[in-house]
Amino acid sequence: MNKLTFLAVFFFGLACCAQESYSRQFSIITDNDLYTSEHRDKYYTSGIFLSYKYASKKSKNSEIKRIYEYKIGHEMYSPQKAIVRTIEEHDRPFAAYLFGEYGITRVFEDQFFSTNYQLGIIGPGARGKEIQDFIHDLYGFIRAEGWKYQIQSAIGLNARLTYAKTLYRGPSNVLDITWLNKGSIGTIYTDVASGFYTRIGFKTLAPIHNTMAFDTHLNHTSAKRGIESFLFIHPMFRLALYDATIQGSFLNTSSEVTKELIPLVFHLQTGLLFTANRFNFGYIYHFTTSKSKGLVFDNGNTYGTIALHYLFR
Repeated sequence: MNKLTFLAVFFFGLACCAQESYSRQFSIITDNDLYTSEHRDKYYTSGIFLSYKYASKKSKNSEIKRIYEYKIGHEMYSPQKAIVRTIEEHDRPFAAYLFGEYGITRVFEDQFFSTNYQLGIIGPGARGKEIQDFIHDLYGFIRAEGWKYQIQSAIGLNARLTYAKTLYRGPSNVLDITWLNKGSIGTIYTDVASGFYTRIGFKTLAPIHNTMAFDTHLNHTSAKRGIESFLFIHPMFRLALYDATIQGSFLNTSSEVTKELIPLVFHLQTGLLFTANRFNFGYIYHFTTSKSKGLVFDNGNTYGTIALHYLFR
């Protein structure tokens, strides 16, 4: 049995045991450009997110369910290479953003609507230098020196709205297309984005109101979480109006290195998600076009996401 066949049988065997009803979920999600290449260490270079979600016992009006979320997140950005020393070498600023988040997702039959609110800090208080030093020590890389020119400290207050609606489900329910829209406003990010999320299932796809694709699979009723295993592709265009990690915060204009924003950005995600007993797993590959002007590498940036979710009652 070759490795590919073994992995397919292994994942299928795990997934066959996954059909249960769970109302709570703890998640660890990490983003890193090292997940696409060990030679990449630039631009959006790292993200770490811990979250707890639960399905409420109550829902309102025509909602099928309501899901609440608490999250702690950290995002880190660097120039063309992390070891730049002088201001002249910076083609984008070093920046770190640390935040806490509270969110509510209202789930309906073929659509959902979520609102998320963030409170955080950008700048030295977000400890980007310390975290990158730890990662570089772990991999044996040279420590970065350019963090002394990072985006300076400011409070982060942000709100994000997400709306999604299923537009098409194939006759055999192994293909569907969802229209996904996002909008953010605040002191860190202000932007709007829209695109299509297409799933291709290795088995029958769960509907939008009960799928790991959008974390709507939590239930406080007799409804069960389905067995899921699918590939997805999600192209999206984003219109950025403001990004404090590039332009510096308007609440603190003392940052020595800032850059000009490119308003229109294309972001492509593709990956594999699957269930395994009480766990959900995912790997996602990201490609984004340049977010700011004057980048040394202006042909886009790639990074990967590894997601682990543990479900319980």
